Amino acid sequence: MSARVCLSDMKAFHDVFKKSKNVVVLTGAGVSAESGIPTFRGAGGFWRTYQATDLATPTAFKRDPSLVWEFYHYRREVVMASSPNKAHTALAEAERRLTAEGHKFNIITQNVDGLHARAGSTNVVELHGSLMKTRCLKCGEVRVNSDSPICEALRGRGLPKIEGPSPPSIPTEELPRCQNGGCKGLLRPHIVWFGEGLERTVLEKAESLLAECDLCLVIGTSSVVYPAAAFAPAVAARGVPVAEFNVEDSPTIHDLLAFYFKGPCGSTVPEALGVV
Repeated sequence: MSARVCLSDMKAFHDVFKKSKNVVVLTGAGVSAESGIPTFRGAGGFWRTYQATDLATPTAFKRDPSLVWEFYHYRREVVMASSPNKAHTALAEAERRLTAEGHKFNIITQNVDGLHARAGSTNVVELHGSLMKTRCLKCGEVRVNSDSPICEALRGRGLPKIEGPSPPSIPTEELPRCQNGGCKGLLRPHIVWFGEGLERTVLEKAESLLAECDLCLVIGTSSVVYPAAAFAPAVAARGVPVAEFNVEDSPTIHDLLAFYFKGPCGSTVPEALGVV
């Protein structure tokens, strides 16, 4: 298929989509932008006076777990106050429809907001973890946690902007603690932080799905963060059509695309998937 002929041809995409029996969708922050989820990437990615990427590290958590938990408490509260948008619901509906027809439809997401699942998608691989999961530093248990607040000491904390001096640190013993038996170990967000690798089983699952798909949709991601940045090129190298949906195209994969649809994902994705 010529990448130059079909780049913005919705009818041609519909023809390919209808014939596909194993679709894999790669999603990034852009798919959640219309739900009001901050990306914390780029020049504007600040929380208080901190570059958000400087807080999302094991070193930052070891140095100041109170500050890092305030940041993640804020992010959790934003997500819980948000709702899936039309792109999320279109993907969930496409999964239901294709699964009923005996086909496969899987999502591999770089997002940690859980909005795909809340929209109804069930076949979701979360590459970078989830804001609604915790991991115990003592016993290692990973547990879903959607408490608001996650612990009483964080109630009213985590504001992205504050006037005057910063509030005092929360004592470590008052931060989120493990509820696995009598463990009581310190919890951390179950997020893949900068400097950490993806979980091996999660990466293997993603690679297995991509190796079998016959159509790949890249939605709301700049395709510059590895290893996810290598996913679409690997699929295209097999001759599988790749379609991108984003407000701006991704230079790293543009020449590989069979289709590119520019615009808000909440508009382009439902039209492409036949969900209106």
